[in-house]
Amino acid sequence: MSSLTVTPQGHDFSALHAAMQRYVDGELLAGVSSAVLVGQDLVDLHCTGWADKEQQSPLRADHLFRIYSGSKLITSCAALLLLDEGRFQLDDPVERYIPQLGQRMVLRPGATSIDDVEPAQGPITIRHLLSHQSGLSYGLLDPGTLMFNAYRERKILSPRNTLADMIDALAGLPLLFHPGKGWEYSIATDVIGHLIEVVSGQRLDAFLQARIFEPLGMVDTGFVIPPDQQHRLATYYMGTDFTKPMQPGLTRNDNAPYPKANLQPVPWLSGGGGLVSSLADTLALLRSLMPGGKALLKPETLAMLMSNQLPDGQWIRFPRFGEVIGKGYGLGGAVTLMPSPFDPPASTGEFQWGGLAGTHWWINPKANTAGVVMTQRDMAFWHPFSFELKQLVYQALQPQQG
Repeated sequence: MSSLTVTPQGHDFSALHAAMQRYVDGELLAGVSSAVLVGQDLVDLHCTGWADKEQQSPLRADHLFRIYSGSKLITSCAALLLLDEGRFQLDDPVERYIPQLGQRMVLRPGATSIDDVEPAQGPITIRHLLSHQSGLSYGLLDPGTLMFNAYRERKILSPRNTLADMIDALAGLPLLFHPGKGWEYSIATDVIGHLIEVVSGQRLDAFLQARIFEPLGMVDTGFVIPPDQQHRLATYYMGTDFTKPMQPGLTRNDNAPYPKANLQPVPWLSGGGGLVSSLADTLALLRSLMPGGKALLKPETLAMLMSNQLPDGQWIRFPRFGEVIGKGYGLGGAVTLMPSPFDPPASTGEFQWGGLAGTHWWINPKANTAGVVMTQRDMAFWHPFSFELKQLVYQALQPQQG
């Protein structure tokens, strides 16, 4: 297990701790834990509130969290291990390994039917998948659209499917745009999970265990929590209205994202959103991506992981919210190219991502700092609490960051 021993370096995190307590007291979060790294040193560790609000179980540093899309960084790193071994190249067409994804069709602009398509102008590459430029969709964030309805009808996200089943279901669906010609948060990282299986000859869970979790001592990360550890899983809560993230009120949901999720095995090993992890394990992963850590990837691969892969002037975007100006995307997370008013001014070059349930991690390569925050609240990715937390972390570190 990654060390949770704090090495004080004279930083004052009291404002951060008070702010997180305010979110708990205000019925916005049941509990929240956070940790800050300066290089390999843990300089702050803080837990407040409840792992189970109804049972009044205090949140501890060893609780487990559904990290949802925090899984994507782990799956991306797994794929890049194979890249470092020369098992494929980033710009290889994925159909070389997964033939069902060849000869793609693309929805025409303004299409009113899922069958209103044209041939793709080029193949989907592995780089496109890792950076969400493939044209695949999610069936998750854009209800009512042609792609959302098609993905739901094909049960693309069903836990009853294997990754191979998912690929077969995707094979008959068009892309949202021509590969490399747009950005759409998507099922692509789950496709990468299947690519890992095809190239390595191992199931995704076995590959992650052997190549990432064991080497880094990540003892609490996986798709299924052992029965004797399930009491450590933090309770999942819903806010009162996802369009009003600062409206007080929390309701527990013991069936998120589906009944018995992460408590019993299912066929679908979702490298895009299916893992559970802990604060210590996430710190172990972040340390491996920073200088002086137990690096799994070559230095040039690490640099590429955290470098923007999108064309100049293109930003990430989300349905209903539009472009996130200033944010590019690397091979496993967003890259801050121009800080927004919500971002710390010193966050240019920051590599970051998280999950819909309220976990968030970041690495600032220039400052050699990193952080992680974990809570369990629905629709809490880039929630106001995480922006405030990061602002306060940067302010506490500012003297050392110059």
